[in-house]
Amino acid sequence: MSRKVLVLNQDYSALTICSMPKAFLLVYLNKAELVAESTTEKLHSITQTFPFPSVIRLNRYVYFPYKGVVLSRQNIFKRDDNMCQYCGSKDHLTLDHVMPKSRQGRTSWDNLTTACKYCNSKKGDHTPEEVGMSLKRRPFKPSFVMFLRNFSGILDQQWIPFVGSKMEQIV
Repeated sequence: MSRKVLVLNQDYSALTICSMPKAFLLVYLNKAELVAESTTEKLHSITQTFPFPSVIRLNRYVYFPYKGVVLSRQNIFKRDDNMCQYCGSKDHLTLDHVMPKSRQGRTSWDNLTTACKYCNSKKGDHTPEEVGMSLKRRPFKPSFVMFLRNFSGILDQQWIPFVGSKMEQIV
């Protein structure tokens, strides 16, 4: 029952990911329609069998003014694959300002990256170029759909028509 379901707005744009019980309840109460169901699983009650939702679409349009990814430590780590962007280590991770804060570096998607404690202290109050370090990937702000697709850790094959495949990068 821990499977996740993609929720689409009435216009078929990706809105969020919810739990399977929540998705089933929305469909059962006629607040959403089933767009795609699991081909391998079914939901069973004592007397009935129901389709196991994979993608649902809300019956009413939900106005969602800000469709962005919240800047947080966990989301930076997810974007950077929980790996130091200087040496590739996955241990003792911290956040690093590429342009140091002491030099008016901002706390933003484009200036924060994941670094291990060793690389972060080696870089110190300098830019990576000044100390001969290079980034594996420049920091960027992921789009909402990219975050749902690539960084939620879940990608059901039936979601691909609505969020694209992991291979398609939107940068």
